[in-house]
Amino acid sequence: MNSKPNLNSNERIDQLTAHGVQVIQSPEVFSFSLDAVLIADFCRPAKRADRRIVDLCAGNGAVGLFIAHKTAAQIIEVEIQPRLADMAQRSILLNGLQKQMSVLNLDAKQIFASVAKDSVDTVVCNPPYFPDLKTSKKNPNQYLAIARHEIKINLAQVINISSQLLKMKGKFFLIHRPDRFSEILALLGQAQMAVNQVRLVYPKADRPANMILIEAIKNGSQQGMRFLPPLIVYGQNNQYSTTVRQILHGE
Repeated sequence: MNSKPNLNSNERIDQLTAHGVQVIQSPEVFSFSLDAVLIADFCRPAKRADRRIVDLCAGNGAVGLFIAHKTAAQIIEVEIQPRLADMAQRSILLNGLQKQMSVLNLDAKQIFASVAKDSVDTVVCNPPYFPDLKTSKKNPNQYLAIARHEIKINLAQVINISSQLLKMKGKFFLIHRPDRFSEILALLGQAQMAVNQVRLVYPKADRPANMILIEAIKNGSQQGMRFLPPLIVYGQNNQYSTTVRQILHGE
Protein backbone atom coordinates (compact mmCIF):
# COMPACT_ATOMS: atom_id res chain seq x y z
CA MET A 1 0.00 0.00 0.00
CA ASN A 2 1.33 3.42 -0.93
CA SER A 3 1.90 5.81 1.94
CA LYS A 4 1.64 9.60 1.88
CA PRO A 5 5.15 10.81 2.64
CA ASN A 6 6.28 13.42 5.08
CA LEU A 7 8.03 16.01 2.94
CA ASN A 8 10.68 18.17 4.55
CA SER A 9 11.22 21.79 3.61
CA ASN A 10 12.47 22.28 0.04
CA GLU A 11 11.49 18.75 -0.98
CA ARG A 12 9.31 17.83 -3.94
CA ILE A 13 8.01 14.67 -5.58
CA ASP A 14 9.14 13.92 -9.15
CA GLN A 15 7.76 11.11 -11.28
CA LEU A 16 9.14 8.79 -13.94
CA THR A 17 5.97 8.63 -15.98
CA ALA A 18 6.89 5.46 -17.89
CA HIS A 19 6.34 3.38 -14.75
CA GLY A 20 4.55 5.80 -12.42
CA VAL A 21 7.47 5.80 -9.98
CA GLN A 22 7.60 8.76 -7.60
CA VAL A 23 10.86 9.99 -6.07
CA ILE A 24 11.35 12.52 -3.29
CA GLN A 25 13.90 15.11 -4.40
CA SER A 26 15.38 18.36 -3.16
CA PRO A 27 17.41 21.07 -4.90
CA GLU A 28 19.61 21.16 -1.79
CA VAL A 29 20.98 17.66 -2.42
CA PHE A 30 21.90 15.58 -5.47
CA SER A 31 18.77 14.78 -7.48
CA PHE A 32 18.51 11.91 -9.95
CA SER A 33 19.15 12.77 -13.57
CA LEU A 34 19.01 10.95 -16.90
CA ASP A 35 21.98 8.81 -15.80
CA ALA A 36 19.82 7.04 -13.21
CA VAL A 37 17.04 6.43 -15.71
CA LEU A 38 19.43 5.03 -18.32
CA ILE A 39 21.25 2.62 -16.00
CA ALA A 40 17.90 1.38 -14.65
CA ASP A 41 16.67 0.79 -18.21
CA PHE A 42 19.92 -0.97 -19.16
CA CYS A 43 19.95 -3.15 -16.05
CA ARG A 44 18.73 -6.73 -16.45
CA PRO A 45 18.28 -7.73 -12.81
CA ALA A 46 17.70 -11.15 -11.36
CA LYS A 47 13.93 -11.58 -11.33
CA ARG A 48 12.91 -14.26 -8.83
CA ALA A 49 11.65 -13.34 -5.37
CA ASP A 50 14.40 -15.39 -3.72
CA ARG A 51 17.13 -13.32 -5.42
CA ARG A 52 18.94 -10.24 -4.10
CA ILE A 53 19.90 -6.98 -5.77
CA VAL A 54 22.17 -4.29 -4.33
CA ASP A 55 22.13 -0.68 -5.53
CA LEU A 56 25.47 0.84 -4.50
CA CYS A 57 25.88 4.62 -4.16
CA ALA A 58 22.09 4.75 -4.19
CA GLY A 59 21.62 8.46 -3.44
CA ASN A 60 17.91 9.13 -3.01
CA GLY A 61 17.11 5.62 -4.24
CA ALA A 62 16.10 6.44 -7.79
CA VAL A 63 17.86 3.55 -9.59
CA GLY A 64 16.48 0.88 -7.25
CA LEU A 65 13.00 2.37 -7.51
CA PHE A 66 13.20 2.43 -11.30
CA ILE A 67 14.17 -1.26 -11.59
CA ALA A 68 11.62 -2.53 -9.05
CA HIS A 69 8.99 -3.14 -11.74
CA LYS A 70 11.39 -5.52 -13.54
CA THR A 71 11.84 -7.95 -10.68
CA ALA A 72 10.35 -9.65 -7.63
CA ALA A 73 13.81 -9.84 -6.00
CA GLN A 74 14.72 -8.01 -2.82
CA ILE A 75 16.45 -4.68 -3.55
CA ILE A 76 18.91 -3.28 -1.01
CA GLU A 77 19.87 0.37 -1.42
CA VAL A 78 23.24 1.40 0.03
CA GLU A 79 23.82 5.10 0.69
CA ILE A 80 26.38 6.75 2.96
CA GLN A 81 24.68 10.16 3.39
CA PRO A 82 21.93 10.05 6.05
CA ARG A 83 19.74 12.70 4.43
CA LEU A 84 19.71 10.91 1.07
CA ALA A 85 19.15 7.52 2.70
CA ASP A 86 16.16 8.98 4.55
CA MET A 87 14.74 10.35 1.29
CA ALA A 88 15.20 6.93 -0.31
CA GLN A 89 13.38 5.25 2.57
CA ARG A 90 10.44 7.66 2.32
CA SER A 91 10.29 7.19 -1.48
CA ILE A 92 10.06 3.43 -0.93
CA LEU A 93 7.05 4.01 1.33
CA LEU A 94 5.60 6.48 -1.17
CA ASN A 95 5.63 3.79 -3.87
CA GLY A 96 4.39 1.01 -1.57
CA LEU A 97 7.58 -1.01 -2.08
CA GLN A 98 8.56 -1.56 1.56
CA LYS A 99 8.15 -5.35 1.25
CA GLN A 100 10.59 -5.46 -1.66
CA MET A 101 13.08 -2.68 -0.92
CA SER A 102 15.20 -1.58 2.03
CA VAL A 103 17.88 1.03 2.70
CA LEU A 104 21.25 0.62 4.41
CA ASN A 105 22.61 3.98 5.54
CA LEU A 106 26.26 3.07 5.65
CA ASP A 107 29.59 3.38 3.89
CA ALA A 108 29.64 0.82 1.07
CA LYS A 109 33.06 -0.28 2.31
CA GLN A 110 31.31 -1.54 5.48
CA ILE A 111 28.57 -3.44 3.64
CA PHE A 112 29.85 -6.94 4.46
CA ALA A 113 28.71 -6.50 8.05
CA SER A 114 25.15 -6.42 6.67
CA VAL A 115 25.30 -8.30 3.36
CA ALA A 116 27.39 -11.47 3.08
CA LYS A 117 29.99 -11.93 0.36
CA ASP A 118 28.95 -14.13 -2.59
CA SER A 119 25.26 -13.68 -1.72
CA VAL A 120 23.97 -11.16 -4.28
CA ASP A 121 22.66 -11.86 -7.79
CA THR A 122 22.77 -8.34 -9.26
CA VAL A 123 24.69 -5.19 -8.35
CA VAL A 124 23.84 -1.88 -10.03
CA CYS A 125 25.76 1.34 -9.52
CA ASN A 126 25.66 4.97 -10.64
CA PRO A 127 28.83 6.06 -8.84
CA PRO A 128 30.74 9.35 -8.58
CA TYR A 129 32.40 9.93 -11.97
CA PHE A 130 35.36 12.17 -11.14
CA PRO A 131 38.57 11.35 -9.25
CA ASP A 132 39.14 13.25 -6.01
CA LEU A 133 42.19 15.22 -7.11
CA LYS A 134 43.64 18.20 -5.29
CA THR A 135 43.26 20.15 -8.52
CA SER A 136 39.60 19.14 -8.95
CA LYS A 137 37.10 21.99 -8.71
CA LYS A 138 34.37 20.68 -6.43
CA ASN A 139 30.89 21.96 -5.75
CA PRO A 140 30.75 23.80 -2.40
CA ASN A 141 27.56 21.84 -1.69
CA GLN A 142 28.92 18.74 0.07
CA TYR A 143 25.99 16.57 -1.11
CA LEU A 144 26.79 17.39 -4.75
CA ALA A 145 30.56 17.09 -4.25
CA ILE A 146 30.23 13.58 -2.76
CA ALA A 147 27.86 12.48 -5.52
CA ARG A 148 30.16 13.69 -8.32
CA HIS A 149 33.68 13.16 -6.96
CA GLU A 150 35.31 10.06 -5.47
CA ILE A 151 35.50 11.60 -1.99
CA LYS A 152 33.90 8.71 -0.08
CA ILE A 153 34.46 5.86 -2.54
CA ASN A 154 36.42 5.41 -5.74
CA LEU A 155 35.95 3.33 -8.87
CA ALA A 156 38.34 0.57 -7.79
CA GLN A 157 36.49 0.19 -4.49
CA VAL A 158 33.07 0.13 -6.22
CA ILE A 159 34.19 -2.66 -8.56
CA ASN A 160 35.97 -4.67 -5.85
CA ILE A 161 33.01 -4.47 -3.45
CA SER A 162 30.60 -5.42 -6.23
CA SER A 163 32.65 -8.47 -7.19
CA GLN A 164 32.84 -9.63 -3.58
CA LEU A 165 29.08 -9.23 -3.14
CA LEU A 166 28.19 -11.17 -6.28
CA LYS A 167 27.64 -14.88 -6.55
CA MET A 168 29.38 -16.81 -9.31
CA LYS A 169 27.91 -15.58 -12.63
CA GLY A 170 26.21 -12.68 -10.85
CA LYS A 171 25.79 -9.52 -12.94
CA PHE A 172 27.17 -6.02 -12.39
CA PHE A 173 25.67 -2.98 -14.12
CA LEU A 174 27.55 0.32 -14.21
CA ILE A 175 27.14 3.73 -15.81
CA HIS A 176 30.23 5.89 -16.10
CA ARG A 177 32.23 8.15 -18.39
CA PRO A 178 33.75 6.76 -21.62
CA ASP A 179 37.12 8.36 -20.86
CA ARG A 180 37.52 5.89 -17.98
CA PHE A 181 36.57 2.79 -20.00
CA SER A 182 40.10 1.39 -20.19
CA GLU A 183 40.48 1.87 -16.42
CA ILE A 184 37.12 0.16 -15.86
CA LEU A 185 38.16 -2.80 -18.05
CA ALA A 186 41.41 -3.23 -16.12
CA LEU A 187 39.68 -3.04 -12.74
CA LEU A 188 36.96 -5.48 -13.78
CA GLY A 189 39.59 -7.94 -14.95
CA GLN A 190 41.42 -7.69 -11.61
CA ALA A 191 38.10 -8.35 -9.84
CA GLN A 192 37.37 -11.51 -11.90
CA MET A 193 34.55 -9.83 -13.81
CA ALA A 194 34.20 -9.96 -17.59
CA VAL A 195 32.37 -7.37 -19.66
CA ASN A 196 29.35 -8.87 -21.39
CA GLN A 197 27.59 -5.85 -22.95
CA VAL A 198 28.47 -2.22 -23.58
CA ARG A 199 26.30 0.65 -24.80
CA LEU A 200 27.62 4.10 -25.54
CA VAL A 201 25.37 7.12 -24.91
CA TYR A 202 25.72 10.17 -27.15
CA PRO A 203 24.19 13.58 -26.37
CA LYS A 204 23.61 14.01 -30.13
CA ALA A 205 24.42 11.88 -33.16
CA ASP A 206 27.31 14.16 -34.18
CA ARG A 207 28.85 14.51 -30.71
CA PRO A 208 31.29 12.25 -28.85
CA ALA A 209 29.78 9.81 -26.36
CA ASN A 210 29.51 11.22 -22.83
CA MET A 211 28.25 8.14 -20.96
CA ILE A 212 28.89 4.41 -21.13
CA LEU A 213 26.67 1.58 -19.88
CA ILE A 214 28.46 -1.64 -18.93
CA GLU A 215 27.23 -5.11 -17.96
CA ALA A 216 29.82 -7.43 -16.47
CA ILE A 217 29.56 -11.01 -15.20
CA LYS A 218 31.53 -12.40 -12.28
CA ASN A 219 33.70 -15.26 -13.57
CA GLY A 220 32.19 -14.71 -17.02
CA SER A 221 33.80 -15.39 -20.40
CA GLN A 222 36.49 -12.93 -21.48
CA GLN A 223 35.52 -13.48 -25.13
CA GLY A 224 31.88 -12.48 -24.97
CA MET A 225 31.88 -8.65 -25.12
CA ARG A 226 29.10 -7.18 -27.28
CA PHE A 227 28.59 -3.54 -28.24
CA LEU A 228 24.90 -2.68 -28.41
CA PRO A 229 23.47 -0.03 -30.76
CA PRO A 230 24.31 3.51 -29.63
CA LEU A 231 21.81 5.50 -27.60
CA ILE A 232 21.29 9.08 -28.84
CA VAL A 233 19.77 11.39 -26.22
CA TYR A 234 18.70 14.42 -28.32
CA GLY A 235 17.50 14.69 -31.89
CA GLN A 236 18.25 17.54 -34.30
CA ASN A 237 15.37 19.55 -32.82
CA ASN A 238 17.00 19.45 -29.35
CA GLN A 239 14.11 17.33 -28.09
CA TYR A 240 14.61 13.92 -26.53
CA SER A 241 15.02 11.14 -29.09
CA THR A 242 12.29 8.54 -29.60
CA THR A 243 14.32 6.01 -27.61
CA VAL A 244 14.77 8.31 -24.62
CA ARG A 245 11.12 9.41 -24.68
CA GLN A 246 10.14 5.74 -24.60
CA ILE A 247 12.39 5.15 -21.58
CA LEU A 248 11.13 8.24 -19.74
CA HIS A 249 7.47 8.30 -20.65
CA GLY A 250 6.64 4.95 -22.23
CA GLU A 251 5.64 6.76 -25.43
